[in-house]
Amino acid sequence: MAFITCNYFSEVLGLSTSMTVILPQQTSTQIGLNNRSSQKLHKTLYLLHGFSDDDTIWSRRTSIERYVAELGLAVVMPNVHQSFYTDMEYGNKYWTFLTEELPTIARSFFPLSEAREDNYVAGLSMGGYGAFKWALRHPDRFAAAGSLSGALDMAKDTNSPALAYLKPYLQLIYGEKEIRGTDEDLLHIVAEQSKSSSEKLPLYQCCGTEDFLYDANVNFRDICREVDYPLTYVEGPGHHEWGYWDTHIQHFLKWLPLEK
Repeated sequence: MAFITCNYFSEVLGLSTSMTVILPQQTSTQIGLNNRSSQKLHKTLYLLHGFSDDDTIWSRRTSIERYVAELGLAVVMPNVHQSFYTDMEYGNKYWTFLTEELPTIARSFFPLSEAREDNYVAGLSMGGYGAFKWALRHPDRFAAAGSLSGALDMAKDTNSPALAYLKPYLQLIYGEKEIRGTDEDLLHIVAEQSKSSSEKLPLYQCCGTEDFLYDANVNFRDICREVDYPLTYVEGPGHHEWGYWDTHIQHFLKWLPLEK
């Protein structure tokens, strides 16, 4: 595998930023890894970070490079700071950056496939929210999406005592806007998507039962069941921590509809 730290300028953000990228490499003599690269344009997983982290965190806290080596899967990990993957009311347009500029720039730098069936998105915590929002609002761009311990009910979580420390940040992101029933509300989006006659994007969701976001995850699961949206839901003992995410990103990768 090639492991790349890419520093570049974002026109949307008006500043220099970074992404961490893993690219498949076919090798026959490398010790300890079974690398695979089967096509010129790589299947790609956009892997999103949580609220307190950046684009380096998945590679620092998990063995994501090792997990994708035998899958021939590229991984693009962007940096969006504490934006909740949203065009901020008082700040930068991180939603536009993520969904429009990032894929275009990444594909201009690296041999990444544009085909819907070759693209996936996942994230943890804030990144789980970003991943599901991106996939549900643009289901024509991805074959599957995953959330690990995601902040999946932001209309409720903005008033949650457990997330009181986020209040100043959420003011910058959402201002005084009501989230419930808008395109920032995942429960609303999935309910609207269920009414569409188009093929539904399969979702993978997991959360630990001791996680402070567990109730929000149950709310999202329940609305998916209510509207018959295709969701693979996994729960079990676990907190909001990297041991859990390191384990469950492996489960997500096994679940992905990748051609072996």
